[in-house]
Amino acid sequence: MEQQNKNNPNGNGPKMNMPRFNMNWIYIIVIATLIAFYFSSESNGVQSLPNTETSYTDFQIYMDRGYASRLVVDKTQGIVKMYVKPEFIRDVFKKGADQVGKDPYVTVEIGSLDKLETFVEQKRAEDKFIGKLTYEAQRSNSFISNLFWSVFPFLLIIGVWMLLMRRMGGGSGFGGGGIFNVGKSRAKMYEKGGELGITFKDVAGQAGAKQEIQEIVEFLKNPQKYTDLGGKIPKGALLVGPPGTGKTLLAKAVAGEAGVPFFSMSGSDFVEMFVGVGASRVRDLFEQAKTKSPCIIFIDEIDAVGRARSKNPAMGGNDERENTLNALLTEMDGFGTNSGVIILAATNRADMLDSALLRAGRFDRQIHVDLPDLNERKEVFTVHLKPIKTDETVDIDFLARQTPGFSGADIANVCNEAALIAARHNREKVGKQDFLDAVDRIIGGLEKKTKVMTVAEKRSIAIHEAGHATISWFTEFANPLVKVSIVPRGQALGAAWYLPEERVLQTKEAMLDEMCSLLGGRAAEELFIGHISTGAMNDLERTTKQAYGMIAYAGMSDRLPNLCYYNNAEYQFQRPYSDETAKLIDDEAMRMINEQYERAKQILTEHKEGHAQLAQLLVDREVIFAEDVERIFGKRPWTSRAEELLEAQMRADAERMAEERTKQLEAKEKEEKQKEEKA
Repeated sequence: MEQQNKNNPNGNGPKMNMPRFNMNWIYIIVIATLIAFYFSSESNGVQSLPNTETSYTDFQIYMDRGYASRLVVDKTQGIVKMYVKPEFIRDVFKKGADQVGKDPYVTVEIGSLDKLETFVEQKRAEDKFIGKLTYEAQRSNSFISNLFWSVFPFLLIIGVWMLLMRRMGGGSGFGGGGIFNVGKSRAKMYEKGGELGITFKDVAGQAGAKQEIQEIVEFLKNPQKYTDLGGKIPKGALLVGPPGTGKTLLAKAVAGEAGVPFFSMSGSDFVEMFVGVGASRVRDLFEQAKTKSPCIIFIDEIDAVGRARSKNPAMGGNDERENTLNALLTEMDGFGTNSGVIILAATNRADMLDSALLRAGRFDRQIHVDLPDLNERKEVFTVHLKPIKTDETVDIDFLARQTPGFSGADIANVCNEAALIAARHNREKVGKQDFLDAVDRIIGGLEKKTKVMTVAEKRSIAIHEAGHATISWFTEFANPLVKVSIVPRGQALGAAWYLPEERVLQTKEAMLDEMCSLLGGRAAEELFIGHISTGAMNDLERTTKQAYGMIAYAGMSDRLPNLCYYNNAEYQFQRPYSDETAKLIDDEAMRMINEQYERAKQILTEHKEGHAQLAQLLVDREVIFAEDVERIFGKRPWTSRAEELLEAQMRADAERMAEERTKQLEAKEKEEKQKEEKA
């Protein structure tokens, strides 16, 4: 609430009539229900007590029958408690001893103590009463106790109500309106984005995205440069990309560079169980932003509130979410104007957003923040390696080549994991091997060296992994092999690491070679063991998905050429092809996979001796590298562009290290000469 007071010092915020009215009546009903429940339970509780009041006549009857074990007189209240003998409990209370509790009693009002004493002595003489007659002293805290138990339930109800109001009001309490503040915006505001301490220098790579988003910053700093030419400020920019690529980091950098008020909010903050709250928060957010313009509003994970509206409300439409989206659409570009308010949003599910939200005038720009390529990964490693103590064996170029497809978050995780591994081994600095172990840990999972396997299972896994390595070595477009391991990691019993060439386009031949390589493990089991196992389950899953993708999406089938059956949003309730076409797609996928499986068996049959040596080497050493495969099979018949770059980089690294060594020797000799001259 303090933040809201800063944002709106005059207290002239938007009026939340509907939520106030709803919340007021809801809590009045809740309080009335609790009070009614309390009184009803209290009244019911008196009737259900085993210690009931009785008349003086019944008291005399109980005494005549010898039911009383003892009598206790309370002089202050003028009552007598007659405790009932256990064998007569059912006669008095009509209940068993387990129901009325231990040592029950009945109470009766008396008029005179003298008459009571005379009556008791008479019963003693008649042998009808042999118990004690005692008197209770006046309790000093009886009034306080009664008052406490009378008032405590009301205090408890009020306390629960206050706690509930505080929780629903976002912790603002009564001072800020409590529950009636539920419709207020929860956005965090930074008067100066520099408070975050993040600028574009902290964002490695993403040159294209930074260039587009920097123009927004430039406009905020120097708008006249653009308005003189008739240009208008972009109303919004949508950051789209896979998870972990730095969308939120880019938004923070914009806040740090622009030097204007910055509102940060998540899409889920608009969602609430009460009707109208989401739309109310949207309106309040933009009202606050208008008072601080020029400013930036950042909505993270906007797909939580901006999903496409249902065309048929009866089919699972969410009215509250759609009302919130409608309010957002109106505020971004409706009848009113939001001059000087720029909206940034981030999502990794842009295909689910409503088309009205994506149109120009609301989000004028869609900035794609993709996975970093090789050079960008080098920049990301440079940023994340700054706080880490590394030795001379760490080569950023080599690490960037070993992490294809990694996002910025993955690379940060690699650096952190390498530091943890080095600390685990009590090293003073993080070395190259620590980074390689970290990459293996993230890709394959934690090593399970203690996993018990039989000799037959270990040999079966070695034959399987050797089959993958052999096929990839003798197929032209397969990714270059880095190493093969039969050490269990995560859910996998073995794994092969490749250095994929980062191609922009994939050809049919390259995809078939990859499919053949994936089937090499199952083919090796059938050829050299005589039976197949479940070890190829993941390989078969990837192969099947790739085959159907090639046929149904990429149009790479001989019988269904140049056709794409991509199932987009227009086909929500039926397939865009007939049953006959579905059968044809299934037949083509089966034919394609069987052809590559036979091809894999043929390649393995031609090189069965080398495969056997490779499998035995895996059994003996558990981990082998590309150099071991090259020693068995010889140099690959085809050298890919990735391998050429790898070899060239290795030669460049060797030359660079030699030059650095020479410079170090020269510097050392020069330093020694200077010492001799001084001496």
